[in-house]
Amino acid sequence: MKLKISVILLSILFFGCKSKQNKTSYDGKSGATKIVNTLHYPQEKHLKNIKQLTFGGDNAEAYWSFDNKKLVFQANNVWGLKCDQIFTMNITDDLSNGQKPQLVSTGLGRTTCSYFLPGDETIIYSSTHLADENCPPAPKKEDYGNKYIWPVYKGFDIFVADTKGNQLKQLTFEDGYDAEPTVSPKGDKIVFTSTRTGDLELFTMNIDGSDVKQVTNELGYDGGAFFSPDGTKLIFRSSRPKTDEEIKEYKDLLAEDLVQPTNMELYTCNIDGSELTKITDLGSANWAPFFHPSGKKVIFSSNHKSKRSFNLFMINVDGTDLEQITFDTVFDAFPMFSPDGKKIVFSSNRNNNGTHDTNLFIADWVE
Repeated sequence: MKLKISVILLSILFFGCKSKQNKTSYDGKSGATKIVNTLHYPQEKHLKNIKQLTFGGDNAEAYWSFDNKKLVFQANNVWGLKCDQIFTMNITDDLSNGQKPQLVSTGLGRTTCSYFLPGDETIIYSSTHLADENCPPAPKKEDYGNKYIWPVYKGFDIFVADTKGNQLKQLTFEDGYDAEPTVSPKGDKIVFTSTRTGDLELFTMNIDGSDVKQVTNELGYDGGAFFSPDGTKLIFRSSRPKTDEEIKEYKDLLAEDLVQPTNMELYTCNIDGSELTKITDLGSANWAPFFHPSGKKVIFSSNHKSKRSFNLFMINVDGTDLEQITFDTVFDAFPMFSPDGKKIVFSSNRNNNGTHDTNLFIADWVE
């Protein structure tokens, strides 16, 4: 999984999240927070014509079709869902009246990390439905000293479905966690995260699931990988424990199929794993990276400036010229540029009437 939205929001609360005073007032009767809804903050100079696409629940990880016209995304706590499932929509669809988009996963188990395949008629996604049709239980934080943790479900495998929801093919068959697949812009390769070697490492495979090759081989959670626009490089986030205490804690949690992703940095490498380069050293959680259309920059989500909120930032691939892109008070993440570079889609808690809803937003990108 890239990160589970509800768990992220709990982590924000864990870090002491509260809105800035000029954005918040309090209801004297209920004690509830009244949020002044904001769709577009004045400092967000790279975003224009922001439009809200979903309206309620937890909506995240929206990825573009190759023709720039559709999105595939995961949703939960809406449309009767109790566990993440995968949907597709046109970017022109109006869901403001509660319309349900096209379900493409089975509706069983838990899903995550979907992506269009070349031709835009099929998608890949990760699911636990073959291991168990029920929604797998989330770990109880109080059982682990109230640490911010999240599960790495062994039942995840990678599947292919068409955009009508017909299940076509299973791509991975290893015991353990196989998830987080994304597709090269060249349409020839898939990158994913797997525990098949005993640790959370990156692998590539052909579109049909053949020719699996290991990319990373260092202790820590390597995940959330995406290809560069020319398909030659990868950007990903990683937790790399170094001290004896960090290594022990990481291994102990992984033995229980858990990770603690509170400290993650961004790395690039060639698709064969060579030229591994750490491009951030910001501390905190730096994640959900995606290449700028030029291939020279990376956009990502981070809480390094404030433990109380995640915002979008951009940085050169050599680690220079860090720039803040969004200025929300709670949560902005999963930024994805359209293949033509004209638009960006992201997930946010903005404009949600003071609820915990995370919705999808689309905007024109301004250089």
